[in-house]
Amino acid sequence: MDNKLVHHLLWERLRVGDKDAFFDLYKALYYPLVNFGIRVCADADISSEATDLVFTTIWEKHETLNRVDNVEAYLRTFLKRKLLRILERKRKINDALFNAGAEGDWMEMSYEEFIVKVQSDELVRYQLRNALEKLTFRQKQLIHLKFFDGLSYEQIAEQTNQTIKTAYNTVYDALKILRKELKA
Repeated sequence: MDNKLVHHLLWERLRVGDKDAFFDLYKALYYPLVNFGIRVCADADISSEATDLVFTTIWEKHETLNRVDNVEAYLRTFLKRKLLRILERKRKINDALFNAGAEGDWMEMSYEEFIVKVQSDELVRYQLRNALEKLTFRQKQLIHLKFFDGLSYEQIAEQTNQTIKTAYNTVYDALKILRKELKA
């Protein structure tokens, strides 16, 4: 059987909740999608992150997925949109950092002060990474949607098939855990 047909059959099984079909589709298309993403954005880490998000999303929404004739082309388009959102978010962060730096005193810092600032920033990133490890997968996902993708609670609820109250409570609980971990 040709790959297009195999992917189509796996997609149809995935739509009805077949986990084995999901994992088979993941195995078949993960690396081709990552490679495609690298060609789009020239960054392997970003491409891997976006590809993971694509597969996470299709599994979470498997019950509402439409029929697709060319699964790989559909997932490439989905991946390209994810990559563009991630790149746009990173651009906004870089612009904000640049603007803050242009107004701030860090450009006038001595080399020693700059090194101390960089090291303290590294410590904060390390602490944040460790704090995020304490969250459940769902909490991490909702924190990402709320604070990195900038979605409202209504949009988060719609995207994750939850109620608005559940989305709000999940984010609230995650923030409590993060605050506790970052204070320690």
